[in-house]
Amino acid sequence: MRIFLSFIVVIFGLLGGFYYFITQDYYVRSISKDKTPIIFEVSSGESFIEIARNLELKGLIDNQHLFNLVAKLKNLRSKVKAGEYQLTPSMTPKEILQVLISGKSILHTFTVSEGLNIYEVGLAYEKQGYGRKDLFLEACFDKELLKRILGEELYSCEGYLFPETYNIDKKTSASQLVEIMLKMFVKKYTESTQDLNLVGWTRHQIVTLASIIEKETGAKEERPIISSVFHNRLKKRMKLQTDPTVLYGILDQTKSYRANITKKDLTTPTPFNTYTNEGLPFGPVSNPGVEAVRAVFNPAETSYLFFVSKNDGTHVFSERYEDHSKSVTQFQIDKKAREGKSWRDLSDKKEDAVISISKEKKSGKDKTSATTKNKKTKK
Repeated sequence: MRIFLSFIVVIFGLLGGFYYFITQDYYVRSISKDKTPIIFEVSSGESFIEIARNLELKGLIDNQHLFNLVAKLKNLRSKVKAGEYQLTPSMTPKEILQVLISGKSILHTFTVSEGLNIYEVGLAYEKQGYGRKDLFLEACFDKELLKRILGEELYSCEGYLFPETYNIDKKTSASQLVEIMLKMFVKKYTESTQDLNLVGWTRHQIVTLASIIEKETGAKEERPIISSVFHNRLKKRMKLQTDPTVLYGILDQTKSYRANITKKDLTTPTPFNTYTNEGLPFGPVSNPGVEAVRAVFNPAETSYLFFVSKNDGTHVFSERYEDHSKSVTQFQIDKKAREGKSWRDLSDKKEDAVISISKEKKSGKDKTSATTKNKKTKK
């Protein structure tokens, strides 16, 4: 009997020693001094056995079976989270498992520039490997999400995806990213406009005009002047006649980007077309930054009603149509004035400016658009 009891004690002692041996550092292995970063991804729904196998294949652990056994004994297998992690061969199995359990994935920067629209942001989201563009756009039209974050019923997120550099990981869903961006808008808009007031204007109207200002100029110093032109035209009940609204109306209806405007486009009604509609368009046509928003509140004191592109991202402003017409001739009709020039020379220009020269005959008088730029409409 004593021999049997002694045998049992020895067995339990050996088992206890083995358990301590393999779990004191989630099992002992020869520690490498190699600290070369290795990107290791755990996919959603991947089994722990697959994870352990992949760790061994990448040389991060010595024995997948022992690693799996220890994780099972410690009830940690179900706690591993999907994500993209940075590991090194110098890490112990215990350290590796702690990282995988933490869920702290590698962060990547996702930058949204001023003036991009939701379709362009969605395309960047897809091209950079974070997810599908269609899912991003689906989130942008999520009425419940818009209501919850912005507190009002809106057509889409257009105008409210705040231009910023975001730190996200590969498991950040489209809906989560849109929510992050909307919350950033609320924060930045509140901070930047708390000391400003524009009587009779709603936030949506302010964002809408800011989105047009953002699309119309790449020169920071011009934003208040551009704003003054539109404010002046609104006060005189003149149509804004700004090309970015025409293009956005086409994009909204066709979901296809157009780089040129035709004469027919100018006269084809859409909720966004400011050549056919009076006042502000149906909604924003891009996502403006803080300075464009502030320019709506603080337009320059001018009497300007027109501006024409100088082909370098800046403009000539005019009060009278006659002066505007001369500028059009000088900078647009004369092809030499455009040769070798581009608004891309302006370093902070974020987007392609869409350009047109147009005249609308009305009551026997020439009525021109507020904006005249460097691509002619087809005649």
